[in-house]
Amino acid sequence: MTLNKLRIIGSEEWCFFDQLGIPAIKARVDSGAKTSSIQATNIKVINKGVQEWVKFEVNPLQENRSITLNCEARLIDRRMIKSSTGISEERLVVKTPVTLGNDTFDIELTLANRDTMEYRMLLGREALMDRYMVNPAESYKIQHFTSEEIDLKYKPFFKQKTGLKIALLASNPQLYSNKRIIEAAEARGHEIVFLNVELAYMKLDAHSPEIRYRGGNILNEFDAVIPRIKPAVTFYGCALIRQFDNLGVYCQNTAEAISQSRDKLFASQLFSKNDIHIPITGFAKSPMDTKDLIKMVNGAPLIIKLLESTQGKGVVLAETNKAAESVINAFKSVNTNILVQEFIKEANGQDIRCFVVNGKVVASMQRQAEKGEFRANIHQGGKASIIKITAEEKKLALKAAKVLNLAVAGVDIIRSNKGPLLLEVNSSPGLEGIENATGKDIANEMILAIERKLKFSS
Repeated sequence: MTLNKLRIIGSEEWCFFDQLGIPAIKARVDSGAKTSSIQATNIKVINKGVQEWVKFEVNPLQENRSITLNCEARLIDRRMIKSSTGISEERLVVKTPVTLGNDTFDIELTLANRDTMEYRMLLGREALMDRYMVNPAESYKIQHFTSEEIDLKYKPFFKQKTGLKIALLASNPQLYSNKRIIEAAEARGHEIVFLNVELAYMKLDAHSPEIRYRGGNILNEFDAVIPRIKPAVTFYGCALIRQFDNLGVYCQNTAEAISQSRDKLFASQLFSKNDIHIPITGFAKSPMDTKDLIKMVNGAPLIIKLLESTQGKGVVLAETNKAAESVINAFKSVNTNILVQEFIKEANGQDIRCFVVNGKVVASMQRQAEKGEFRANIHQGGKASIIKITAEEKKLALKAAKVLNLAVAGVDIIRSNKGPLLLEVNSSPGLEGIENATGKDIANEMILAIERKLKFSS
């Protein structure tokens, strides 16, 4: 065919597959790829008489896993295909008619997992040959659809639902915080399911990754996950959160953010790097320099923290240099990592908990340590009361949550003669103390934040 008879095609075009039941799918036009490919999951080869066919599922719209189309096509080949990353893998090849504008012709498609790609389909040079010339500076030269037209085409496939489907990933459904989150989600018309972290397991596979739950139930319909991971299962819980994220589910706190917040040393380094003021903190491996380590944080009294302590556990006040030296060396003798931190005497056993949700401090409370205790902690008998924080304290709380990339965070601040200092940031903050102290419905704020993130309107 002469060049002047070839039609001009853009760098991206809309395709239609009648036999596959796909009303529209956006394709990246790539003359560098020989064979076209389409996103496919749950691929199964079946026999129809003497012929092999393939059943597979397609999520035709990027960032919309609520629409899944069940497709069938005849298997014509198995080929080794080299991906854009240079890795070769065997892919199944099917043949089916494709429509671009007014043109319909047969096309070979490899079935590939393109979930991480911007386009759910790639149109290769075999499909273009003797039909089109590519103008990479243009898009939709054949046909263009507005978002309203795409919505109309897929209207029959949209699942009718009155609310979101949310998973609460935690360990104990009887905890106040977990019960309140479930109540808040249901009150807003959402379906929420409690998932025990330790009863979920995952399938790692390029074509069809999965998360399953107790007995083989496949978890594939959630819109969002609220992680409430206890420290003892941080590693496994974060692995599950990453898997949910790989499946396109919105996770209110990411695995990376949770891991950073749980590593007190790394978090402290991030705070220092980002000019967030914390009490002077020391860390050392060898017991040889214990005396200098104590001196470095202004001497006793000082705080000694286990790196993975939480809820006030694993935090010790050493009142003399000799006591501090003994405790530090004892921890080091059993290869336990600790932080040594200056003691802020003027705080008088008080600190402030700021509850941050999506870049906003939604509530604040002051915690007062029980008489004889140095640390204000409700789990260990401390008392909570409502408090109005200063602009500087609010700015500190928001910056700390942002540095760790936490959408939901409990930020602990202490008032000192040097101004507000950041103590730590909790990625699974409890609701009971702060809701009772402030009278605010924080569980509802968390659900509202998910709705805004997913652009859900009831």
